Amino acid sequence: MPDLQLHTNTTSKARSSFERLTKYIRVRSDAGARFVEFDFAIGDPSLFVELIMPPGAFEAFCKNNHVIHMTDEQMAEVDAELQKWRYGEDTLMSRNHNRSA
Repeated sequence: MPDLQLHTNTTSKARSSFERLTKYIRVRSDAGARFVEFDFAIGDPSLFVELIMPPGAFEAFCKNNHVIHMTDEQMAEVDAELQKWRYGEDTLMSRNHNRSA
């Protein structure tokens, strides 16, 4: 079986353009929790992955990626978009959700 070779573009131009993108985090876990649960986005706060790390690894991750915390406005936009996907707009489910809120 041949070795799997991954192809990456490691030119300095490609690397520097990636490094210039803003990396965002949004911590979801409580302070002092055993693990840090957080959202991580590159370039667009609304496109994120959910990650979990021990606190020490999280601190190193943030330092290595030069992250910034999402602003309150960015978090509100992300939450509104998630609500729209979960409940839709002007649907029976969204009306039921709005009544219970």
